Amino acid sequence: MTSRPGIRQVANPAAADDGDEFRFCSTCAFSHACLSEGYDKSMLSELHVLVEHIGPFHMNEPIFREGDDFNAIAAVRAGTVKTFIHDINGNEHVLGFHLPGEVIGLNAIHTSRYPCNAVALDTVALCRFSFPKMALLATRLPGLQQQLFRLLSQDIGKNALLAGDFSADARIAAFLIELSRRYEARGFSPTRFNLVMTRADIAKYLRLAPETISRVFRRMRNGGIINVSQRAVVLLDMQKLNALAIGILRS
Repeated sequence: MTSRPGIRQVANPAAADDGDEFRFCSTCAFSHACLSEGYDKSMLSELHVLVEHIGPFHMNEPIFREGDDFNAIAAVRAGTVKTFIHDINGNEHVLGFHLPGEVIGLNAIHTSRYPCNAVALDTVALCRFSFPKMALLATRLPGLQQQLFRLLSQDIGKNALLAGDFSADARIAAFLIELSRRYEARGFSPTRFNLVMTRADIAKYLRLAPETISRVFRRMRNGGIINVSQRAVVLLDMQKLNALAIGILRS
């Protein structure tokens, strides 16, 4: 594999630090909520028994399918998960990409069936939580309940990338900034990461043509905003990137 100067392939985490009897997993989606309530791992035997480590799921392996019965949510421990639906003509529409520490299945709570499909984009490991039992426990742990609401709110907020009459440059800039923020929140580099998803997947998510993704990446690279080699990306000028995305990402 050849690469341009100043860019290197960055390994996305394929395995999580599982902690120990006192420490939570490094990618735990609920550790902050529990710690804020004064509970360490050793004090949360009830939560621990709700968790089932499942996987690995390999590239393109389904995690759940649209219409499957819902009785659990899952937090990504390692890898990246794509969620998507098919329209009546069989066309795929990507709903999102989920990184370590993020939760899938929240949009199934209302109907008790998964309204979309989820598939592994690389090697994926999950923590599976019984939702009925977690909901019961959340009534006794306000911090856990607030975290569930926060995750639901974040899931809804991601739709801002798809709404409104925004340019391709703005959508792609916002997509890169959103990934940057999410990686940074999980302790990874905010300016140097891999795009595990394909250009076609990004296009389906942003409602753009695949050739538009490549064209905008090339324009951003020529303008010194990003450097990109295959799936490895370096964000070089965050100020310019934020200026492009300001209409979408106001915060």
